[in-house]
Amino acid sequence: MRIGGNTYDLRELAGAFGDLGTLIPFVIGYITINKMDPVGVLVAFGVFKIFAGLYFKTPVPIQPMKAIGTAAITHPGTIAQGSIWASGLFTGIFWLVMGFTGAITWVAKITSRPIVHGLVLSLGLGFILEGVRMMQGDWLLAVIAVAGTFVLLSYERVPAMLVLLGFGVAVEVIRGPSLLGELGRMSFRLRLPEFALTKIGWENLATGVLVLGLPQVALTLGNAIIATVEENNSLFSDRPITVRTVAIDHGVMNLVGTSLGGVPMCHGAGGMAGHVRFGARTGGALVILGALVLFVGLFLGDSVGTLLRLFPRSLLGVILLFGGLELAAGVKANNLQKEDRYVMLLTTGVSLWNMGAGYVSGLILWHAFQRGWLKA
Repeated sequence: MRIGGNTYDLRELAGAFGDLGTLIPFVIGYITINKMDPVGVLVAFGVFKIFAGLYFKTPVPIQPMKAIGTAAITHPGTIAQGSIWASGLFTGIFWLVMGFTGAITWVAKITSRPIVHGLVLSLGLGFILEGVRMMQGDWLLAVIAVAGTFVLLSYERVPAMLVLLGFGVAVEVIRGPSLLGELGRMSFRLRLPEFALTKIGWENLATGVLVLGLPQVALTLGNAIIATVEENNSLFSDRPITVRTVAIDHGVMNLVGTSLGGVPMCHGAGGMAGHVRFGARTGGALVILGALVLFVGLFLGDSVGTLLRLFPRSLLGVILLFGGLELAAGVKANNLQKEDRYVMLLTTGVSLWNMGAGYVSGLILWHAFQRGWLKA
């Protein structure tokens, strides 16, 4: 079925789950460690996944902001819920300003393609490494899943992701038979998100901006905006997007999402690679996943913890691994000059440690080569 430029079929359904490797671990952390209300978190994700799918008409993912999420989840005693919402508020305003003033377009113009290639390659390698780390402790399941996925992906008509998820669910049920009983006792009731902005205090603003928001800016610029636009326009040249549109979109979704009690959200080249690797080719995948997430948030918010237990951590690592492979393998650097390769590799190596530092180091080296200050 094709509606409004999007396709809705088995391939799009399978591809819809290609970003679970990054989505689920952060959602679990926010809900269980930071005690965020799952209704607000999931409703915000669901609404903007649907919006992104309908607007962009490509599998542009909606993900948790990683720097903010990591800091919040690893420091629950010092970072309150209000600070998380304050960081989303700051992020929304910042990217709206960058988009409407055109500043983000200027930044994109001074960013050479070798820098972008380096950012994308670092993201792919980072996803591969993180995926392998998530597999630790359950290597048997991981090896079977990786081997099976490689085989299944060789047959385009087979929805590899659906088979992979079914395998993971079966393993969890066999390991813990009581899980079936818990699924049968899930509560089904409508719960709407609460307005969160009134719960932000002045002390939350300082932490949200200085500790959470500002460190996220460079990562959002590199991964969620520049690399995502590069990945989208490389894969879907008939449906291009611009850095200005994506920046404004970041602003809107974080202002609205924070108001609903959600967490800071962004796009990401790695998430797009995951969606594409498992079959997504249009925004239909995002609409499908968004509708499922929205339904769970509105009607099964009290039972989210039970549902998330259906997905083994090692299986999420496998999904992340394949997304990383897709992203890294898609870097087209065959025609780069020696100086450009230096820039790409420096950007890649430093970005594996810190994406902001990788972007700046690549930018400096590229301009140094262009002005003749250095020679390769």
